[in-house]
Amino acid sequence: MENEKVIGILNDLVRINQDRVVGYEKAIDELKDGDADLRTLFQRYITESRQYGQELKQEVSRLGGEPVDGTTNSGKIYRVWMDLKATVTGHDRETVLNNCEFGEDAAQKAYDTALNSDVDFEPSIRDLVVRQKASLKVGHDEVKRLRDMHKASK
Repeated sequence: MENEKVIGILNDLVRINQDRVVGYEKAIDELKDGDADLRTLFQRYITESRQYGQELKQEVSRLGGEPVDGTTNSGKIYRVWMDLKATVTGHDRETVLNNCEFGEDAAQKAYDTALNSDVDFEPSIRDLVVRQKASLKVGHDEVKRLRDMHKASK
């Protein structure tokens, strides 16, 4: 029973990483030519989340579970919201960064929920989740810093 809970939580984290990949792919599509710095950064985040998803899927398989494919319902809602907001406010750098921060907040919340659950993770799995969360927090803070810098330069 405990393994099923762990597998469910890990699959939720797989989905949030897949949401992050799709979100940053969408963000790259919305960037203007002058935003090459963001294009490079977002591509790095896509690679990072693909790697994290694979690491999580390996643990799910090791525990006897079936790794998920696809994204979360909230991820789909996030992308629809991002599309709508871009239509209303445009595809400027600040809007893209705001949308990315929204997605990064969702990822942090998903990892917090996993770590604060009543599930007793094996130490290696807890270490994996803690490491990934810390790395994602760096990405969150970088997106926020870039957004704040852009706002201040206006």
